[in-house]
Amino acid sequence: MNLFNVYPLFNINPVKAQGSFLWDDKGEKYLDFYGGHAVISIGHNHLHYQTQLKNQLDKISFYSNSVQNELQTELADKLGKLSGLEDYNLFLCNSGAEANENALKLASFHNGKSKVLYFSGSFHGRTSAAVSVTDNPKIVAPVNYDERFIKSEWNNIEKLEDVFEKQGNEISSVIIEGIQGVGGIMIPTVEFLTKIKELCEKYNAVLILDEVQSGYGRSGYFFAHQEFGIEADIITTAKGMGNGFPIGGVLIHPKFQASNGLLGTTFGGNHLACVAAIAVLDVMKDESLIENAQEMGEYIENEIKDFPHIKTIRRKGLMIGIELDRDCSEVRNSLLYDHHIFTGNSNEKAVLRILPALNIKKEETALFIGALKTVLENL
Repeated sequence: MNLFNVYPLFNINPVKAQGSFLWDDKGEKYLDFYGGHAVISIGHNHLHYQTQLKNQLDKISFYSNSVQNELQTELADKLGKLSGLEDYNLFLCNSGAEANENALKLASFHNGKSKVLYFSGSFHGRTSAAVSVTDNPKIVAPVNYDERFIKSEWNNIEKLEDVFEKQGNEISSVIIEGIQGVGGIMIPTVEFLTKIKELCEKYNAVLILDEVQSGYGRSGYFFAHQEFGIEADIITTAKGMGNGFPIGGVLIHPKFQASNGLLGTTFGGNHLACVAAIAVLDVMKDESLIENAQEMGEYIENEIKDFPHIKTIRRKGLMIGIELDRDCSEVRNSLLYDHHIFTGNSNEKAVLRILPALNIKKEETALFIGALKTVLENL
């Protein structure tokens, strides 16, 4: 049997990782400045993370959600305290797409409406409803398309108001990323988010903040939208939540009422996943990683802002988009193959996406800064 060939693969086979570095099967060392799409939040194989997972394997790794699991309670408690959202409730699942599916479903249960508003440049996942609110026709199959999903323009208040004026009474929810990642590190304005919140309240629609990539300290705030003082009805999270262990979560405002069977999952919130997520929160708190994301992000921006071929830098914390005056693929390939540094791209071809671990250090950022300078000066 062969693998279903859907991924364009770099000819690199990582077999070992530690901190912000990877090693391939030939012994070559690579600096990880992408974290597997912002998944690696506390660095590869952090000692506390490793120890907690190994200890849990000696106890119990899985049982279904038909029994009590005090690790889920511990995770919810620590997540509430570190995020400042102690009055919210938590539903655990396995991925960002699954979190968004459950958020959309819960919103529709809540108000009995079926239409969903999303925005240009969005990416919310590849599953049924999540892909229907993703702005990429290439990955939306005919079975996923439905007129209930309405696209509006990013950061366009006039268009937003027009959509609500015409269809507001039918809109169940508005889903928006705290910062668009795949879309090219696009940051919403406070005026735009405030208007969305205002219209959601006016028309009894649910505001869903997709913080799958921009959450968990990535932006220098626990969730990116918290910088603007916006209160979301539902928040979804995943990538940095488990530092590589599959886990997702839906943070739910207390106005939503739970009932038996309303949502469900087989693997979500299993013992190993919870231990991984708890370990991440412990490290984030003990090592002040949210503050480090702010400091290191600012440091990187200040060091590279005058480099040639950079048009703009879009950044919150360690969620960084470097817009070049050309397609970024040549720069990305040179960083990878000539300097052994992993970076990312986006749907906006000129934007190089930078998503290092939240505990990245200055000496590691210096490797990236020096390499980027060399590559850009040689274009």
